[in-house]
Amino acid sequence: GAEAMKRLHEAKVLVVGAGGIGCELLKVLVLSGFKKIEVVDLDTIDVSNLNRQFLFRKEHVKKSKANVAAEVVKRFNPDVDIIAHHGNIKEKRFGPSYMDGFDIIFNALDNLEARRHVSRICVHQEKILIDGGTQGYDGQVVTIKKGVSACYDCEPKPAPKGFPVCTIRSTPDKPVHCIVWGKHLFNMLFGPKDDTDEVVQGISAELDSHQVLEKVFVEEINKLIGMAELWESRKPPTPLTLVATQEQANRGSEVAETTVLSLEETIALFKESYVELQARAKEEGVMEWDKDDDVIMNFVLAASNLRAHVFAIDMQTRFRCKEIAGNIIPAIATTNAIISGAMVLEAVKVLEGRLGDCRAIMKNREPSGRKRYILIPSNLDLPNRACTVCSGGTVSLKLNVEKTTFNFFLTRILKQELGLNEPLVDTG
Repeated sequence: GAEAMKRLHEAKVLVVGAGGIGCELLKVLVLSGFKKIEVVDLDTIDVSNLNRQFLFRKEHVKKSKANVAAEVVKRFNPDVDIIAHHGNIKEKRFGPSYMDGFDIIFNALDNLEARRHVSRICVHQEKILIDGGTQGYDGQVVTIKKGVSACYDCEPKPAPKGFPVCTIRSTPDKPVHCIVWGKHLFNMLFGPKDDTDEVVQGISAELDSHQVLEKVFVEEINKLIGMAELWESRKPPTPLTLVATQEQANRGSEVAETTVLSLEETIALFKESYVELQARAKEEGVMEWDKDDDVIMNFVLAASNLRAHVFAIDMQTRFRCKEIAGNIIPAIATTNAIISGAMVLEAVKVLEGRLGDCRAIMKNREPSGRKRYILIPSNLDLPNRACTVCSGGTVSLKLNVEKTTFNFFLTRILKQELGLNEPLVDTG
């Protein structure tokens, strides 16, 4: 009714993430009547995003996701007051006092650490958080409110065997990002032609191996370094130094499964596997990605580890690279759309004062239950009394104060191991 629509118009909401879920969520929010929106995202648009993040077009590549998404959805309704922030939600400027200014906060993230961070601030400030996530055809929505429902830390999240990746980032920070990138590079050079695989412009399998190395790991990296806004809050990459090496002759015909190759060995492996694939392509034509094809796997291993080296990320063994590459779960646009719609429906309940009607919603790949639904609602879980975040649970730590530095305690134990950041950790 008119009263409900008035509440939507007046509500101030924050969307964290402008990727697969975030694009759909912003669209649904604007079309549903929300008029006061802010969006935060640290990523820039990649060509590989265009087939599932429908607010973006080719002319937007390399631009801020948050800025472009805000600009595009405003065309749906020019009366919308939408503010975009190109930055990391963990930055101090997006801390507790910032989030206090919103009626509802939406998590549209695929990053576990960032989701935990937002959840903890919302619990601490007693703000309502609606968290949505997708993994292939599966998805979930949950409403988090201190004292009413479980927070993101109430139950430990299992380490995923699959790796949902919605983008090939220009700023990778995990091995999986480099491995996905390596698979796209293989497809771009030797696989079926697809614009979403275009991770580097202006290269083809007609170039020799040294030219590809120079183009991909030196010239392209220098271009990224030139995008100063990407490195305001993180360390920029370092272009690869290409030096003559004899490691190829000494390495042997097989790559050890459980040993991380040296940089020189990795360069040699890249050249060797590239030349082999070049020759095969001339005879076989287009090749399909296959983790059990040794030459293809060696190419992706070498490419991903060289990219990891450039971005100061740990290089991986062949065994680990193969495990990750074989378990990457593609993003499904329809799943993102369904989950985004469900998130907005839960927000409407909150604004109408019907928090008790909110449900945890699971989306399954196949219809289930007697009525064959793909969306399965259930009661929200209650807070876990042992949770250190929302229920005052405790953790006992024993430290050798003569050997443990404060910086080690703060960064490695509190922040890295326990995931505690502001406002749960404060230093002065």
